[in-house]
Amino acid sequence: MGKVTRKRHSADFKAKVALEAIKGEQTLAQLAAKHGVHQVMIANWKRRAIEGMAASFSGKSESGPATTAADIDKLHGKIGQLVVERDF
Repeated sequence: MGKVTRKRHSADFKAKVALEAIKGEQTLAQLAAKHGVHQVMIANWKRRAIEGMAASFSGKSESGPATTAADIDKLHGKIGQLVVERDF
């Protein structure tokens, strides 16, 4: 039996299929047969798309806290200290 590898779908493909699922013109089973993807994957993509839309309207940024120049200087100093300790 040969090695089975997973298919990797692009973000554009996932968005297209999720949008079709959200429209509701076809059932998940019909979409799965049409695109060759399991129904559970389509349901997950649909759920993530809906959650992503809600987050985009909430006004909250999903990125982490911004690093300041002071933080970067502090980290560079710590790196220099650790290099000196390691070399000693």
